[in-house]
Amino acid sequence: MKKSSTSVQELPGAAGHLPHPPPAWRPRTDPAPLLPDPEPYRVLGTDAAAGADPALLLRLYTELVRGRRYNTQATALTKQGRLAVYPSSTGQEACQIAAALVLRQQDWLFPSYRDTLAAVARGLDPVQALTLLRGDWHTGYDPHEHRIAPLSTPLATQLPHAVGLAHAARLKGDDVVALALVGDGGTSEGDFHEALNFAAVWQVPVVFLVQNNGFAISVPLAKQSAAPSLAHKAVGYGMPGRLVDGNDAVAVHTVLGEALARAGRGGGPTLVEAVTYRIDAHTNADDATRYRAGDEVEIWRAHDPVLLLERELTARGVLDEDGIRKAADAAETMAARLRDRMNAEPVLDPMDLFAHVYAEQTVQLREQVAQLRAELDASAGEDAGEGPEEGYGEGHGEGRAEGPGEVR
Repeated sequence: MKKSSTSVQELPGAAGHLPHPPPAWRPRTDPAPLLPDPEPYRVLGTDAAAGADPALLLRLYTELVRGRRYNTQATALTKQGRLAVYPSSTGQEACQIAAALVLRQQDWLFPSYRDTLAAVARGLDPVQALTLLRGDWHTGYDPHEHRIAPLSTPLATQLPHAVGLAHAARLKGDDVVALALVGDGGTSEGDFHEALNFAAVWQVPVVFLVQNNGFAISVPLAKQSAAPSLAHKAVGYGMPGRLVDGNDAVAVHTVLGEALARAGRGGGPTLVEAVTYRIDAHTNADDATRYRAGDEVEIWRAHDPVLLLERELTARGVLDEDGIRKAADAAETMAARLRDRMNAEPVLDPMDLFAHVYAEQTVQLREQVAQLRAELDASAGEDAGEGPEEGYGEGHGEGRAEGPGEVR
């Protein structure tokens, strides 16, 4: 049977069909202003560096040095058995430090599991930032006290949470902006799409910072995305995309500052891609030599965020050898205190497993509380009627803030 070559427009009754879509298809937003620049934005080593605030530069430098030492100390603690796992951020400290310092007190930080430096730079106790990775407690700190959401181990799940909090704050009339951190691997998750789509449609005051460190564990970016850059993904959602040198702390601080100010005045969300590199392995359980060459790592060492800022400061006469030594000494003091506190055996209560799971415990959870209590009593050789106080495990730990020397 011979197939007809008649087009849809030539069929009877098709006179009303047009060869092109009607005007309703046209974009609601001009895409041109949303596109990122062709090259990552930089400050260090450019004319723009001359206008940077010296006090801010010194503070960024001090925190970068401390962050680098924090990474090396935490990595050593994993080898000593004091931490179950540690995802080092050596090489990408500038992203996290700039993110922490750019926030106002009322703003919220939504970190991923690799963003311990951001949490500590925002004021979180260094030991509390490692409590989750040690396996001692659900989070290790009160998110509301510090306005830092729990370190998120599942990829990108913190992004919808950030959007929800920022949207709720705006509905309440609160002047709050949420800054959500995620890695390049997290952009491959559905949570990333849902968060950006909702944020753009509702013009939520939230900023997304993608730390593109080159690998999602062992998978390079080229095998995750065919987009020109991750910042280009912003255009599809209807928000601006910014591309920045993630090892230039001043540039990251500048770009994030502009994005946060825009969100705060009702301009909506921004997607910022910081191009950086993960010098260390994914975690202490990973062998990075299986999927990347050593010479690649060495190339990025020459673009080290600490050295870049140090060179700028010394060249401008803002930092001298004495200042470098003081920053290093302060970082070493922090590392020694962290080491001492992490080497102390924590006093843990198994019943804390049931604290803060639900506002009101479910029937099933109450059954588990009773079962564990009975097992603990039996193992201790206690009489079944002489166990912990009635109600123990229901909201246990509420208001128990750690002291400066207490490890949990």
